Amino acid sequence: MSNHADLPLLLLDNSNMMNVLNEGEFKCYNLPFDEAKVILEAYDEEEILRCFSNSDLENIIFGYLGIARRNFVYKKIRNMRPGQHAIVFKLYVTPSETQPIIQADDGVEAKKIQNVYVYCQHLIRQA
Repeated sequence: MSNHADLPLLLLDNSNMMNVLNEGEFKCYNLPFDEAKVILEAYDEEEILRCFSNSDLENIIFGYLGIARRNFVYKKIRNMRPGQHAIVFKLYVTPSETQPIIQADDGVEAKKIQNVYVYCQHLIRQA
């Protein structure tokens, strides 16, 4: 998509979403994964800023959404600008009801202790 360099798409997570909501009016709605994929694919790599540092979350984005891995520039953002869009990847963690034990590749035992879920939201600063 062209002409987004002045208002890049922001990729946010739970913690830094609150950092960008300092001033203005916002609209936020839940975003199905297929729509998140379409939005991400509509922007060129240089038109997207990754505002989180969690590499596990980044693996989820590329792996689950089935998009080509890109190297988005990391930047800490404090305020969204009017008309700017963001995709928020929200982590939802619950304790595991079962604690199966598996053998890792190196022979050490690993125990499941929690379930991690991810959902997306689309955030737009309107004014």
